[in-house]
Amino acid sequence: MPRDEYGHYVNEEGVEVKTSTSSSGKAKIDIYDSCPAENDEHKSIHINYDETTGKGTITDTTGEEKETTDVQCYLTTACMRHFMQEFDDNCYELNTLRWFRDSFVSKEEIQHYYKTAPMIVSEIEKRNDCNEIYHYLYENVVEYCVHQIENNHYEEAYNRYKNSILSMEEELLRPALVGAFKKVLKNKL
Repeated sequence: MPRDEYGHYVNEEGVEVKTSTSSSGKAKIDIYDSCPAENDEHKSIHINYDETTGKGTITDTTGEEKETTDVQCYLTTACMRHFMQEFDDNCYELNTLRWFRDSFVSKEEIQHYYKTAPMIVSEIEKRNDCNEIYHYLYENVVEYCVHQIENNHYEEAYNRYKNSILSMEEELLRPALVGAFKKVLKNKL
């Protein structure tokens, strides 16, 4: 996604994304339907993120607080932490996928993701081939989905991310859960 003269990301429809630090020192993401410097009638959503709690407050153009939500993105964060020398929680990939999640994914699916994703990351971290897994995830899930979102192919991005999560649950979590179950049975016998 290209940047405008103010350094903000702008898509083909003129939707603009700005990342900054709020007056309270917290990470902030602003999403505008048009450039606020050029259009006083713009609409916007503002997300203030607290790194210590993983919670974000979402407000709209009127400044009215809409909701407080968990804005973590476990798998993408794990990939970005793995590859970035200095991790930036406001990097383009995380902002794009958070926006997509909040705009297109049901609350039930998000809750399921929040239950399973930390376990998936934990299992990846235990493996000797974690570099290869994170590389694969970045290229085939994160980068791919961001590209699809930039091109307004939301269903394709949704299907790729969801199918990847389900596949990782099957490949990584099922063996771990079976192993844990066998240990419990062995200890009881």
